[in-house]
Amino acid sequence: MQTNNHKIVDYDEVLDAKFGKAGTPEREAFRREAYAYYMGQVIKDARKSEKITQKELAGRIGTDKSYISKIENGELEPGAGTFYRIIDALGLRFEIVKPVY
Repeated sequence: MQTNNHKIVDYDEVLDAKFGKAGTPEREAFRREAYAYYMGQVIKDARKSEKITQKELAGRIGTDKSYISKIENGELEPGAGTFYRIIDALGLRFEIVKPVY
């Protein structure tokens, strides 16, 4: 929960009102768009930390600058193979772990 103008706001209610209830096609579309944007920002931040251009990253993974730009802007999500090539080109590691309860 967050406060806004001294009013307590339940963010789920805000999302429900704007994008529909969880599980609806509209809410799922928003979730996918938000995730693509977030992942693009993570890639962009990592690329900038490595001090390389979009063109340099594209060259490292065998694609072009416009493709990297679209990923960073959340306009498209790369496939798994491309994602792993990007992660590797940026010197990052992706780890899948089973949660501990």
